[in-house]
Amino acid sequence: MSRNNLSKEAELRLMSFFNNTIAPDQMAKALRQVNFIVALGILREDETLQQEIIKLENSFYWLNELAEILNPYLDAE
Repeated sequence: MSRNNLSKEAELRLMSFFNNTIAPDQMAKALRQVNFIVALGILREDETLQQEIIKLENSFYWLNELAEILNPYLDAE
């Protein structure tokens, strides 16, 4: 896993996004919903999604990581 520091500009854009557009917990919920729906499509062997499995596997991981940072759910005791 690479570790890159956010630029101040990216940090400000993220803060603005979560302060003005969508709350972090709502974004985390939306990310989980998208992951669930796409995963169902793969499990049901959707032909288009099957061609992108490697990309989707990586995307699932990183989207869930972001969702956990925004609103910890899986690591909650």
